[in-house]
Amino acid sequence: MYKILIAECKQEISTFNPVETHYEDFTVIRGKKLFAANRGIESEIGGALEVCDKREDVELVPLWSGTANSSGSLVQTAFDRLAQEFTEILTANKDGADAFYFVLHGAMGCTEELDPEGYLLQEARKILGADIPIMISQDLHGILTERMLENCDALTIYHTYPHVDLFSTGERATRLLLRLLDEGLKPTIARVVVPTLVRGDELKTATGVYGESIRRAQELEASGQALTAGMMIGNPFTDVPELCSQAIVVTDDDPEAAQRAALEIAEDFWPKRAKMQAPLVSIGEAIADANKLTGTAIFADAADATSSGASGDSNALLAALVDADYTGTALLPLVDAPAVQCAKAIGLGQSTTFSLGGTCDPRFKPIELEATVTMLATGPYFFESWGNEQDAGDTAVLQAKNFTIIVTTLPVYLFDRSLFLAHGRDPENFDLVVVKSPHCQDRFFTEWAEENFNIDAPGSTSANLKSLGHTICQRPMYPLDEDAAFEPVAQIFSRDRA
Repeated sequence: MYKILIAECKQEISTFNPVETHYEDFTVIRGKKLFAANRGIESEIGGALEVCDKREDVELVPLWSGTANSSGSLVQTAFDRLAQEFTEILTANKDGADAFYFVLHGAMGCTEELDPEGYLLQEARKILGADIPIMISQDLHGILTERMLENCDALTIYHTYPHVDLFSTGERATRLLLRLLDEGLKPTIARVVVPTLVRGDELKTATGVYGESIRRAQELEASGQALTAGMMIGNPFTDVPELCSQAIVVTDDDPEAAQRAALEIAEDFWPKRAKMQAPLVSIGEAIADANKLTGTAIFADAADATSSGASGDSNALLAALVDADYTGTALLPLVDAPAVQCAKAIGLGQSTTFSLGGTCDPRFKPIELEATVTMLATGPYFFESWGNEQDAGDTAVLQAKNFTIIVTTLPVYLFDRSLFLAHGRDPENFDLVVVKSPHCQDRFFTEWAEENFNIDAPGSTSANLKSLGHTICQRPMYPLDEDAAFEPVAQIFSRDRA
């Protein structure tokens, strides 16, 4: 009987978001509740359960999960507390363990520790010893570091963007971990760092050029040439020393094959770097074009994308629409806890002048609008994309003439329609919808909207990467430095186990 431990630590941050993350922002789950929260949903742990449930000789032991919505840097004391919880429960369950699967995002960042996942893996290796296989999985926006690679045996990486393969990534990781135990595989990892940051619709794996890199990685896995492979693009808003794009290939004790395949993926990726930058439209130009449409216009505000680590309190598009005397019906999300409390205080159906936006990120200044409270709500709702719960806290729907504003206390992911539909507003019924996301998914928006505009707006997750102000990542780095050069070199990582 194999005893496999499983734990999770996931958050993606933007260094440029001034709203720091605290311990209380994390959802911490311990023990068997971890399985109850993940069984049957689109998650890596859900995928691991699916695989292990079919093996009578496997005991999957749930340890601990710490997850938080994307935000600003995690304060060090909060990370220290999370790390202590993780290491204590891992230590308490290590006896008799045959393997460990650690589910990570890869784009965490603290106010002091800039490689928190690497630290956790290093501590896990100290606790478990050199001979226990450690498998990790990461988002393709993760920032895989040398310390992570030195302390894990192998890894799996998402193959889709937008992300719809969390479950299958967990399945792949668990199957490979079982092969390590069953067959005695000796994983060898090749990494090729590519000095570029990328953003925009060309990263959609189904339709964009980035998908070509992913399909090559999938071919390597399907053909058996690699145990796992991927092309990681990092999170350009997590300004840490090893931020980059990188090709990853894992083979069974074949460093030459791993190196050859990783170099091939990286060398194919690099010439496409300019195409993988987001073409952006000014707010004024987008409003002028939207006025000419008969169908719905989508304004994609990647700069305030809460799923990428932004604060969600940008009123830049709202202010521009008001200033332009836009007369169509518009639907917009906004994080503004004081405005929600004001709405609760005056009550449903009442009107007042609200101060809206700019409560988190000082680059945004509040605007005043006369509005009526048309809905008050609280509590979680189901996330359309993955089936789990989201909780925006107390929420108010405000009607300011032709503007419908869904105002939340807490930031939630906004790349699907969940927030809108949960509060009785169908985006298809509006002339203009602001989607605070780095992309607009076809199934949720673009397949029915008349036109999608990627707006060049201010914010901590702007696709205008040069505007952000990186100070920590290695330079030169494209597009921050137009003259950045790529020297294809493969690093090899492997572990000797007894």
